[in-house]
Amino acid sequence: MVRVPDPVQAVLFDLDGTLVDSAPDLALAVERMRAARGLPPIPLATYRPHASSGARGMLRTAFGIAPQDEAYEVFKQEFLAEYRQCLLHSTACFEGVEVLVSALERAGLPWGIVTNKAQELTERVLAGLPILAGAGAVICGDTLPQAKPHPAPLLEAARRLGIAPTECLYVGDDERDIVAGRAAGMYTVAARYGYLGESGETSHWAADAEVNSPQEVLNLLGLP
Repeated sequence: MVRVPDPVQAVLFDLDGTLVDSAPDLALAVERMRAARGLPPIPLATYRPHASSGARGMLRTAFGIAPQDEAYEVFKQEFLAEYRQCLLHSTACFEGVEVLVSALERAGLPWGIVTNKAQELTERVLAGLPILAGAGAVICGDTLPQAKPHPAPLLEAARRLGIAPTECLYVGDDERDIVAGRAAGMYTVAARYGYLGESGETSHWAADAEVNSPQEVLNLLGLP
């Protein structure tokens, strides 16, 4: 595995699909909407590849509607209302994340979260997952006027940590994570254990490295 170039002074992560497996609860929210309409259930495995896209991905999978559709905003608000009721029902950190975060903190390496999830929802999820309490910066989808794939959220996270962007590593499971990271001048890592989108392919993302587990991030950094 390719080692990260020196110096790396901070590690930033996407949230859903990278640190946290929230797909079961995102799917539960939209499945409640389908049940209310008398529609048959869709397997979780069908939803998982789209979970990084949040409401947009869930609604497209469950109902075939997109943001440009007239009914989308009504469906989105209904979805968010349902999700607020179940967002910590089954959501948990991926296996190995606790070891990863603990190792970063022992090494004195600052870390943070850059997600497109809304702040209200992010704060509630993080409050239920004390493993992630040590994040030195948390940038959400509505923290700034721009969200990923724009680099601004990553640049803001680096600023809050007091670290140059070129000295940061960014780990994410969606192509927009890699696009944003590269635009911010960061070393980018594709989390292949995450949701990855419909194709499941990451080779065209042009990430600097790929990992198949949280542990492999530590291997990249040369940490035990």
